[in-house]
Amino acid sequence: MKIFLIGYMGCGKSTKAKQLAHRLECPVIDLDAEIVSKTGKSIAEYFAEFGESGFRDYESEMLKTFDYPETCVVATGGGLPCFFDNMEWMNANGETVYLQMEPAALVSRLHNRQKRPLIKDLDDEQLLEFIKIKLQERDPFYTKAKLIVDAFDLDGEKLEEAIKNNR
Repeated sequence: MKIFLIGYMGCGKSTKAKQLAHRLECPVIDLDAEIVSKTGKSIAEYFAEFGESGFRDYESEMLKTFDYPETCVVATGGGLPCFFDNMEWMNANGETVYLQMEPAALVSRLHNRQKRPLIKDLDDEQLLEFIKIKLQERDPFYTKAKLIVDAFDLDGEKLEEAIKNNR
């Protein structure tokens, strides 16, 4: 079974993916890290060179053509579920889990913004407003996930339990 973790940047997708994969004794795939590895460019560099639309095209292609192991945990980029038919594809090809978090909690976790092209020039107040607007836009996609969990105090054990209870 493939488990796709989705949610806004800073909600802990990469960290929770590692914890969950460790508990399930399966590989973890971080799609952003795979993009960096394949292109030789950071996400910020890719954005700068090809724009957001170029990045979203490549990200969607990577999602759908990656050679996933039979069982794995996949950390996705925050915007990936909101473009093309990515959310439908993930739901058809695995379990989707939305790691939901309040905007203020996300701001408190997003300290190193330079690696994140969409927010690199925002202060905390601007970031809070930006996140509120983005979550309003993205929630219709995120909430298509098969499971929605509160990511604030989440660890690998709680996440594994929530997934098992959702089956």
